[in-house]
Amino acid sequence: MGLRAAGHGLRGLGTGALVTLATALALPGPSAGVEPPRASGTVEAEWAVGFRNTRAQKLELVVQPELDWSPSPTARLHATGRVRLDAYDRLEPGHPHPVEVSSLSRRGFAGDAADFELRELFVEAEWGRTWLTFGKQQIVWGQADGLKVLDVVNPQDFREFILDDFDDSRIPLWTLRAEVPIGEAQLELLWIPDPSFHELPEPGATYALTAPRFQPPSVPGLVTRVEPTRRPRRLLADGDVGARLQLFVSGFDLSLNYLFHYDDRPVLEAERRGDGLVRFTPRHHRTHLLGGTASSAFGDLTVRAELGWSSDRRLSVDDPGDRDLVGRTGELGYVLGLDWFGFRDSLVSFQVFQSLLLRDRPGWLRDRLDTNLTLLARHELMNERLRAEAIWIHNLNDGDGLVRPKLTYEWRTGLSVWVGADIFYGRGDGVFGEFDGRDRATLGFEWGF
Repeated sequence: MGLRAAGHGLRGLGTGALVTLATALALPGPSAGVEPPRASGTVEAEWAVGFRNTRAQKLELVVQPELDWSPSPTARLHATGRVRLDAYDRLEPGHPHPVEVSSLSRRGFAGDAADFELRELFVEAEWGRTWLTFGKQQIVWGQADGLKVLDVVNPQDFREFILDDFDDSRIPLWTLRAEVPIGEAQLELLWIPDPSFHELPEPGATYALTAPRFQPPSVPGLVTRVEPTRRPRRLLADGDVGARLQLFVSGFDLSLNYLFHYDDRPVLEAERRGDGLVRFTPRHHRTHLLGGTASSAFGDLTVRAELGWSSDRRLSVDDPGDRDLVGRTGELGYVLGLDWFGFRDSLVSFQVFQSLLLRDRPGWLRDRLDTNLTLLARHELMNERLRAEAIWIHNLNDGDGLVRPKLTYEWRTGLSVWVGADIFYGRGDGVFGEFDGRDRATLGFEWGF
């Protein structure tokens, strides 16, 4: 069996251990199939400036080198790094302290304007009929665009809210991944001994989360204080495990997904003290995620569905009678998507996202049923060298949303330039409306080498 195309990443162990594993798992033959290391990468720059006050949000340069090496026809080593510099230092003012991310996966910093990270470091090897991928990597579940239902294996960096590409904002984790064929189906097994969680912007950052659902509930007459996050730290006992079964039945691509993990979003648990002080301690809790996906093409129309049930979601409640100001509930989320390819060189995609809290109780800081709609339109011109696209995300509950038009031109092979905009609207207490004053225009380029 030949080596599959690169697409997974492993990050977190020493290079020597990974090379040893690759050699041990490879089927050796004198030097048959051995390829010399291949270096490549990308250089990307983007300038983002506000519409209303013309204040620049960022002037960012990102260099992402990659290295691939196949020591045999059945093994491959891949590494990706990232160096990022921002001239304005407004997305993460000062020197951030990403304590939500484990020390094995955490970024490093050089002053206030630069960070560096080992994004991927993994070995992929064939062992009998099983493919093993071991190292620091991203695991992508689900098929939704713009928002997530099942794509929660890796936590996310929210330094630019949801404006950054998911491939760039996911936090890669040290993972052991096995893909086992079972007849015509394929079983994917995951073990993630890497206790890392969402990285949230600190107060004062451009996209610091200020909507009520992200803040501690008010306690009349008492002083509140938020303590440091209590996060699991045991490397083995606090690891996540998951499984996904993929199969094709009667024209439908199907998957069944299961993940036993810590919720990446901490809940603020209150402790009332006799001195008039309420301490809020952010904590992460275990939950079972069970769901699946289905998709099929009907001529020019592709239909997609994604469903996920979480057994134990904990959310803040505004209920003075509640001891710790935390409510427990199951949560059911789903997305239904329709992709239309009926126009030449074009795509029109519509999605409905809904999240339902399965327990009805007073004090939830969000509506029990939360609904988002998305519309994506894309058109290719000039033999696919010019791409015009726009995505619109609208929340029906708060009446707020986000519009993102973008024009990308492939100047030559490996070099693209773009201009775009990120436009928020709505009330200040909505998830999107809280950034109504952060509208911006973007200009950038990417060069692959």
